[in-house]
Amino acid sequence: MRALTCFKAYDVRGRMGVDLDEDIAYRIGRAFAGVLAARTVVLARDVRPSSNALSDAVARGLVAAGCRVLDLGLAGTEEMYCATSVFGADGGICVTASHNPVDYNGLKMVRAGSAPLDAETGLLAIKALAETDVFAAPDAAGEVVETAAEARAAYVARVTEFVDIDALKPLKILVNAGHGTAGPCFDAIAEALDQRGSPLRFERLFHEPDGSFPEGLPNPLLPENRTATARAVTETGADFGVAWDGDFDRCFFFDQEGRFIEGEYIVGLLAQAFLEREPGGTIIHDPRVIWNTCDVIAKAGGHAVQSRTGHAFIKQAMRDVDAVYGGEMSAHHYFRDFFHCDSGMIPWLLIAELVSRHGPLADLVAARRAAFPSSGEINFQIANPREAMGRVYDALAAAAVSMDETDGLSLDMGRWRFNLRCSNTEDLLRLNVEAQADAALVAEGVSRVTAIVLGDGSHSAA
Repeated sequence: MRALTCFKAYDVRGRMGVDLDEDIAYRIGRAFAGVLAARTVVLARDVRPSSNALSDAVARGLVAAGCRVLDLGLAGTEEMYCATSVFGADGGICVTASHNPVDYNGLKMVRAGSAPLDAETGLLAIKALAETDVFAAPDAAGEVVETAAEARAAYVARVTEFVDIDALKPLKILVNAGHGTAGPCFDAIAEALDQRGSPLRFERLFHEPDGSFPEGLPNPLLPENRTATARAVTETGADFGVAWDGDFDRCFFFDQEGRFIEGEYIVGLLAQAFLEREPGGTIIHDPRVIWNTCDVIAKAGGHAVQSRTGHAFIKQAMRDVDAVYGGEMSAHHYFRDFFHCDSGMIPWLLIAELVSRHGPLADLVAARRAAFPSSGEINFQIANPREAMGRVYDALAAAAVSMDETDGLSLDMGRWRFNLRCSNTEDLLRLNVEAQADAALVAEGVSRVTAIVLGDGSHSAA
């Protein structure tokens, strides 16, 4: 039996040749089919150099288990989600490592109905079976069926239902695919909008898929990766900018001045938009940065429900409480009417409608940013994250107004608040600080928690 190190909290991810290879991918395909008793499985892949071979290996494993594999080819994770539900498949897999380093890859997997997989719903069973490498003989022959065109058409039809075309104004939008998977899918959406009379115009940046990522890894959450988008927004006179990560299930926004908009303010905007459509609705949010989101939801008459961070947990919470929308400050946005799944394309369509109806994006977030300033996510690479969290608890918990451990450690210190948690997908400790109408208090909180995290000062923020 070969122990597998690539299984994480809710997906498979690791370094090629170290944690993951074609043999492991084959065995995961076999195990996925076995655990889920799958007959039909959707398969997609991103643009990374290793993704073709891994996708082929997963397909071989599924076929060997007797599955009919609906192959989407180069496609985003959310296209896999859509196809899994639309085609009534027993599960779906996307070969992708999203924003991780270029020598990484992974698999995002869902059950029938695009329902999430985690430790309690089959992920650990798949890991255990893949480790044994002992599989039952199939009772039918498997096959691979190319379904890229049909799947993309169904996906485009679904996401464009979220926007009122008649409400759109002739905005110019700068889009940055980061040489990831987003470009071809975006073009299909843009063409469909144009055919329906949309007045939107687009400027494209780093649009062609290129797994060598010549402009750097597509991860706009990192400040150093935002400059090109910000500059292009101002140079082209765009009304706002959008940038995606590698598999485009996250999208990031820049206002007309090229200023990056932190994820929690987009969550607030989208929550308000959905509560206008569905008064009294339920909105899911993660525990990292919450005050702006909860304030918006309360003023709009909605119901806020907190969930543990991560797509598997948010999606299950969406189903449990029939939430119309869920948002994470890390730029994952989830939609009840998109199979309770996350999408990086639906948000920019909704923001385009909001800007068309209510004015510039900068104006829509200015008051919220002033009322609830935040730090953005700060990452630490340290040897013992749990020990560091313990130091923070010992130093600050007694003075806290309240404490929450839904995901990591959240302490409400009165006029400022922070969340400190270990990443589910990377070896990092993550800090977020927010305050009530006092940006200086955010900086003070960051400094205070950072000093405790770093302890003797021998480590640094990543």
